[in-house]
Amino acid sequence: MTPDLTDVNRRLDAALAGVAAAFRGMTAHRRESNCECHWGSAEELALLKTPDAPLDEELLRRTYWTTDWHYPGPLLRRILPPVTRRLAAGEVESVSGMDPLARLFVKGRWQDWPAAQRDAVREFLAAWWQHTLVDPGAKVPAHEALAFVAEVSGQLAPWLYSWARLLADPTARRRLVAAADEWSYDLVVDRLPWSSWRDEEDTACLALSMWVLRHAPAALREHDASAELRDLVQLLALPDADRWDRRG
Repeated sequence: MTPDLTDVNRRLDAALAGVAAAFRGMTAHRRESNCECHWGSAEELALLKTPDAPLDEELLRRTYWTTDWHYPGPLLRRILPPVTRRLAAGEVESVSGMDPLARLFVKGRWQDWPAAQRDAVREFLAAWWQHTLVDPGAKVPAHEALAFVAEVSGQLAPWLYSWARLLADPTARRRLVAAADEWSYDLVVDRLPWSSWRDEEDTACLALSMWVLRHAPAALREHDASAELRDLVQLLALPDADRWDRRG
């Protein structure tokens, strides 16, 4: 399936608008606090407790980088409209990838929120993922986006399934080649290629390895990937001991 790029971008714009509507007027918890020496001033914290007050880039960045909020759910709801816009634009600054922001989603327990809010988040993740895979101008590499959506949602299979369905699209195939290059050395030693705080890390690693083994070879041949990368991907079909024998 090759989606129309105009429709993909309209879907993303609509998802961003949906997040803005679902989380309009949200505030951080009235008892929320943080260290003024390490996070920011009381005046900045007050902005997070003020509905729809503009947040400058520095304040927003420090907020989603911070992992020790006392009430992460309300805090995340407060910053979701500007954060999702910046995710879509590739402007979320990384510290160890997107780990702190993904962790904030998990700690904020967004999947327990009211249905309209949950639905807005789900649609944004799905629309942004599709955009990442098929828009040549997408700012976030697919391997980073996959780690984010998998950790935020607690699921890997649906995102891999949607990628497989889009592999008729040439951009989605190029994204796969780039991702396989990023992942191959980790996968061949049975290591998930991103940090995870989920219990099913081994299962996710195996699922990703088998998906790459199934879908990557054709894309690697099409894009004249190096022999080393093609060989690493083929090693995923072998038991661990045989992988080391082959590499030796």
